[in-house]
Amino acid sequence: MAAADLVTMAHGAGGSVMQSLIEKYVLKHLGGAKVDVPLDALDDAAVVQGMVLKSDSYTVKPLFFPGGDIGRLAISGTVNDICMIGGDPLALAAGFIIEEGFSLMELEKILESMRKASDEAGAPVITGDTKVMERGALDKFVINLSGIGKRNSLLDQNLLEVQKYRDLNARWLLDSNVRAGDKIILSGTIGDHGIAVLSAREGYGFETRIESDAAPLKGTVNRILQVGGILAMKDPTRGGLANLLNEWSQKSHVGILVQEQSIPVKDGVQAACEMLGLDVLEIGNEGKVVAAVVPEKAAAVLTALRDTPQGKDAAIIGEATSEFELVAMETVVGGRRIIAPPAGDPIPRIC
Repeated sequence: MAAADLVTMAHGAGGSVMQSLIEKYVLKHLGGAKVDVPLDALDDAAVVQGMVLKSDSYTVKPLFFPGGDIGRLAISGTVNDICMIGGDPLALAAGFIIEEGFSLMELEKILESMRKASDEAGAPVITGDTKVMERGALDKFVINLSGIGKRNSLLDQNLLEVQKYRDLNARWLLDSNVRAGDKIILSGTIGDHGIAVLSAREGYGFETRIESDAAPLKGTVNRILQVGGILAMKDPTRGGLANLLNEWSQKSHVGILVQEQSIPVKDGVQAACEMLGLDVLEIGNEGKVVAAVVPEKAAAVLTALRDTPQGKDAAIIGEATSEFELVAMETVVGGRRIIAPPAGDPIPRIC
């Protein structure tokens, strides 16, 4: 069988290669459902009869890393995707696939971490399934986590604020809602999670300790929805900020221009990326939110974000534009470069 006919690691890395797999194969057979927000929209979650539904799987390596573990990661990732579309997470269903011989002590640590994170998110695990595979058939431990949520009670008021300045008829915070003039706000430093996992996996001894940002963002999201004026939200996970902005640009048919000097990056993360030849814009994050906001509300949203634990480094990093229909960045030296959609996350198995 030719290599082109086989699944590669890039097919699960969140970039254009995975997008192609989903569009060519998954949507071909599983798309077409007539629901409020369907699979075909390829948003962070789906909506059916007013309820938000999300399912995600976690294969991070190693299972424990600075700032978190696979349990905290799974709760955060699933809850955050429900929040991004305008949902309020209610409950979760966990599927555990465990390799024979896995340490029960490590299993208990992961489960305790899940409980703490679900308490933070206000979304308990209420059902699930456990399977064990023979030794060597699986790399230790995999979690599938599904979640259900209701419509966030703050969403309608937020959209009323939007409609004061935009002719937008959307009922949910979708990737296709972004319009020219909208400000792009990032809640904090990027690249932390991917570099923390890579450091733990490869044993890199960076001068400063880099920790994952994995965290449930329900409280952060609620705070900025109270301010209002938000058209779209998304967490820059696999494929990082570069992939997120390109998804918004493509689905909304709008250009996005960001300023390099405005994008917050920790010195240790920047140094690690330069040493390893990585683009920090393409590295996955698990505790950040990017919001597209009408300009009239951007300053208030930024202030609200900076008052939250996860948003203290928030910044307005750019805006949507009708000048072109792609993603570009004004560099610190004054030029512009195109930010192309990445093929995938440059660091595999970070979530």
